[in-house]
Amino acid sequence: MNIKNLSAGLAFRGKVSGRRQTYYVFEGPKAYFVFSFSLSKPKAGYFNLVDKAAFDYAEKLVAGRQGVTSQDLFKRSRKKRYIGSALEALNILYVMVALGQAKIDHRHKTGQLFFNAS
Repeated sequence: MNIKNLSAGLAFRGKVSGRRQTYYVFEGPKAYFVFSFSLSKPKAGYFNLVDKAAFDYAEKLVAGRQGVTSQDLFKRSRKKRYIGSALEALNILYVMVALGQAKIDHRHKTGQLFFNAS
């Protein structure tokens, strides 16, 4: 993995407010970056990569669906190389929200986030 190639020309695509944290989504040539700041360390943070091929695959799986969770997307996926965990699925859903292709459904008060895809 070459970080120079992945991060070249990153463009900000949106901000997503989750349950406890805010996520910032940037687009690179081959992947989306999902950044968040650490809640306990003020000058630290985390990032996750979402491959564009994985995003395209997931987009087809959830198109038009309501009440989708990251666990639903992970279980529905037949290509584990694209969506290997519920965390990867969650980051894909955050990218969808940042791009305006999904919304977080705030009516649900459980610990899980529910998404409505367009």
